[in-house]
Amino acid sequence: MSNATIPTGFNNKRSEHMLQEHEHDAYKLKGKLQDPTVCPQCNAVFHEGRWQWQQAPAKAHRETCPACHRIQDHYPAGFLTLQGQFFATHGEEIMNLVHNVEKRERTEHPLKRIMAVEDKKDGGILVTTTDLHLARGIGEALHHAYQGELKFHYNKEENLLRVSWTH
Repeated sequence: MSNATIPTGFNNKRSEHMLQEHEHDAYKLKGKLQDPTVCPQCNAVFHEGRWQWQQAPAKAHRETCPACHRIQDHYPAGFLTLQGQFFATHGEEIMNLVHNVEKRERTEHPLKRIMAVEDKKDGGILVTTTDLHLARGIGEALHHAYQGELKFHYNKEENLLRVSWTH
C-alpha cells in the first residue's frame, strides 16, 4: 500500500489493548480481602476468593460482606414485582416457591438474599434482593412453574435489575 492510497488522518498502527469500561458498583469490593475474612453481621466467611458459609477461624479479619452492606443501606440490586389474578388466588403457594429458590441459592451463595417482601397498593408484592441474579432466578423459576408474563429491565448505570412477573 503506497502512501498515496492511505486516507488522510488514518492511523496505520494497530492497538491490541482492550478499552476498560467504567463500572460503578459501590458494593463491589475495591481490593482483595485478606483470607480469611468474616462478616460480623451474618458470619459468612471470605475464603479462597469467595464468600461461603463455614466456621470462621478465631483470628479472621472482620469486614461487612456486600449483602449485609446492601441490607444495611436499604439499597437492593434486584426488584421482583409479582402481580395478577393468578397470583392473587395462589399467593401463598407462589411465595413458598420464591422462598425455596432463595433458600437453595443462599445455601451455596451467601450474597444472594431476599432483603424484603412488601405488599403493593395494587394487590401485588415487591420482593427486593441483594443480588440481581437472584431476582432473575426467582422470576425464571416462577415462569417455568406457572408460565405467565415475565419481563426484565436491567439498568446498567445503577447495576440493578427489575423483574416483573404477571399471571
